[in-house]
Amino acid sequence: MGAFPVGHGPRHSTVVRTAALLAAGAAALTAGAGPGGTAAAPTAVHVRPASAGHISALGLNTPMATSACVAKVGLHCYSPLQYRTAYHLDPLYREGITGKGRTIVIVDSFGSPTIQHDLETFDRQWGIPDTKVEVVKWGKVPPFDPANQDHLGWAGESTLDVEYAHAIAPDAHIVLVETPVAETEGVTGLPEMMDAEKALIDAGRADVVSQSFGATENTFPGFDKGAFGSLTNLRYAFKAAAQHGVTVLAASGDNGATDSTEGPGGLYPHRVDSWPSSDPLVTSVGGTQLTLDDSGNRTAPDGVWHDKYGASGGGISGVFTRPWYQAGVSQVTGDHRGTPDISMSAAVDGAAWTYESYDPAHVGWHLTGGTSEATPIFSGIVALADQLAGHRLGQLNWRMYGLSRLPARQSGIVDVTSGNNSWGGVDGYQAVRGYDLASGLGTIDGARFVHAIAGR
Repeated sequence: MGAFPVGHGPRHSTVVRTAALLAAGAAALTAGAGPGGTAAAPTAVHVRPASAGHISALGLNTPMATSACVAKVGLHCYSPLQYRTAYHLDPLYREGITGKGRTIVIVDSFGSPTIQHDLETFDRQWGIPDTKVEVVKWGKVPPFDPANQDHLGWAGESTLDVEYAHAIAPDAHIVLVETPVAETEGVTGLPEMMDAEKALIDAGRADVVSQSFGATENTFPGFDKGAFGSLTNLRYAFKAAAQHGVTVLAASGDNGATDSTEGPGGLYPHRVDSWPSSDPLVTSVGGTQLTLDDSGNRTAPDGVWHDKYGASGGGISGVFTRPWYQAGVSQVTGDHRGTPDISMSAAVDGAAWTYESYDPAHVGWHLTGGTSEATPIFSGIVALADQLAGHRLGQLNWRMYGLSRLPARQSGIVDVTSGNNSWGGVDGYQAVRGYDLASGLGTIDGARFVHAIAGR
């Protein structure tokens, strides 16, 4: 579901607003559904953004250094330049690997009316070359209303997605697809999103699709009766992606091993999983917590994201059987699909600086976290790898699970072995050596990973 301000909007990004800054403290994959009859056509699921941690930095003309954030706000905060250092991306840029010639498609309800201006302001601050965002309005997108919390939440998600996909792959073409209906737990809004994705994929206009939204599997009509058709009937965009060699990503969620019920603000009292993250045709992106100095150098190993604002989504699908590429981790997943596959920075105590002006009352620099941050970051990584390979890499999961058997210095996959994703009173999963349901295969060393996944 996606990123949204506290209690509203998209679900996979953590959004906390305060009155002032200092107040904050492959073909085989196209079949994978488990047993269950075909339900009626989609009816009522709510798709929410995944941006989990939005700390309003009101009146801030420029962002602060990490050390200043820790001293004044009590949170670590990071710039795109620090992420580039942390993920060892500068060697790639020096090789000319910048995402050039590749297209990242980002799908968000409603979008943001100020996305181009905000990206240009963001770029000027960090010395990143500008790019022209292509905005595609899918259907009759309503005029932006700053008094509408859904609109605000999705605008924040759109801003985060565009700014950080661009920051990682500065020469990739960014397409922001705005759809007219927010997803609601169950099905509302998802058909529009899937229709838009399929159209762009079929037209050859996508190399990687970034989805910072999700809906709990249990909220789809028929789930409790073992009838999964209302969900599986929505997979047509991902099947098209598999046919065209397009990589599809989705945020694993910000509520740890649980996730949202159909009602506002509620969480399931037991472990659940969310779609599209749980889809075997999708790469599920979980969240880590980075501890960096002002220059972006690590002062501690990455751990699973789990702070007072949220925790990395992960768990076992109730819909999809275990895909063939997870056969080697069956002792963890059992007979079903496990998530996430890989993890990137998502902690709110380790949040990303974004520039936003879509809300006239809150123009300026903000801090945002959540797996809806991790997902666009990883979309940039995929664009870099596509450029290096000279072609689309398509479904990444089988490649990543294969690479994980190699030493990190060869695979670029770095194991995450600390932390857990317990949340909302639900016991989660512990990070351990190897694959786990809190961090997946772990995180990455960008330069090594891009070369390994591209086979170059």
